[in-house]
Amino acid sequence: MTERVDRKLAELGLTLPAAAAPVASYVPTVDAHGLLHISGQLPFRDGAVITGRLGENVDLAEGTAAAQACALMLVAQIKAALGGLHRVERIVKLGVFVNSTPDFTDHPKVANGASDLMVALFGEAGKHARAAVGVAALPLGAAVEVDAIVQISTA
Repeated sequence: MTERVDRKLAELGLTLPAAAAPVASYVPTVDAHGLLHISGQLPFRDGAVITGRLGENVDLAEGTAAAQACALMLVAQIKAALGGLHRVERIVKLGVFVNSTPDFTDHPKVANGASDLMVALFGEAGKHARAAVGVAALPLGAAVEVDAIVQISTA
């Protein structure tokens, strides 16, 4: 799986960032009986968090790109936790939180930035269940935050 993901990242012109350290009292990942729970990841571009609110000062394309950046950080966290991506069996679920105004309703389109990347990188194993919700604020003013549950093998 690691080679497939590396190849797809290169094709897409993307690179994995270094896995971000927690910004509060939590751990990045927890392995619970073959399910790797990954804490919410923020979108980074050039080492800085992508901030703002959808429907106010962030447009749909920027929000989708922010969700994709969160997905890249999720993959970086998986790789750091497992020492590679060889144990990934399936992306089970993504939770996508969109910092948005009350009248913004395109949360699913924003979330597609993360979902589409998971399918591009992991193929059929990247297809997942998902929640996409709007929130009044996110840590550090982030535009989007995404968490995940990933099925992993024991070997």
